[in-house]
Amino acid sequence: MTGTLEGKVALVTGAGSGIGRASAVTFAGEGAKVIVADVDVNSGEATAHQIEEAGGNSAFVKADVSQQTEVEAMVNKAIEIYGRLDCAFNNAGIEGTLAIPIAEYAEEVWDRVISVNLKGVWLCMKYELPQMLKQGGGAIVNMASVAGLVGGTVGAAYFASKHGVVGLTKAAAIEYGQSAIRINAVCPGVIQTRMGESLFKGNPDPEAEARIIGLHPIGRIGTPEEVAESVIWLCSDASSFVTGHAMAVDGGYVAL
Repeated sequence: MTGTLEGKVALVTGAGSGIGRASAVTFAGEGAKVIVADVDVNSGEATAHQIEEAGGNSAFVKADVSQQTEVEAMVNKAIEIYGRLDCAFNNAGIEGTLAIPIAEYAEEVWDRVISVNLKGVWLCMKYELPQMLKQGGGAIVNMASVAGLVGGTVGAAYFASKHGVVGLTKAAAIEYGQSAIRINAVCPGVIQTRMGESLFKGNPDPEAEARIIGLHPIGRIGTPEEVAESVIWLCSDASSFVTGHAMAVDGGYVAL
């Protein structure tokens, strides 16, 4: 899809690594000007530098998506720099504590996961939508997960937050469907990122990696670039009749 977003402005949160970085780079490769947002300055600036080195146009903005003032400032900065906002990928997220039963889950960790993964997506839309309404349209993709489509025992807060993102995405799509703003979610399976690989790297069970791969009928885990391509498609005119959709990008994980 070369040049499918030429002249557009895209915002990517959590763009300092993993799926966020791959998506920011892919947005730029498709011709978009990219606001790279991350709470980690070094990693965020590295992504922006990678885009610039490849001949793209980007700017870094530091933002903690769980903080309203920082999200508002992030969107305002995007508009200040580029004058508009056509696409947004609300990707920033954390996994919380893994493999802890619900009755033993720490309240402060629960609150942080919900604050970043769910409240953060809501805050981003809260400030992205007015600009898109002003412009007469736009496209938003929210980061969910297969953990937003099925249950599991990896971490209750993570599953709850991602189910929340799916519901929030559907509600927002209905609210803004007649305003030329399309809102969808991507639901990746296990991906080759620090978060995804933490499920088996360092795991004392030597069968952990094989078992996780076995959850994906395609026979492997995914790459950040594969998720990025789905994000770009959902933001492009090629998906003009798609809204309110939670797209599984999961190698068949939820088909089992």
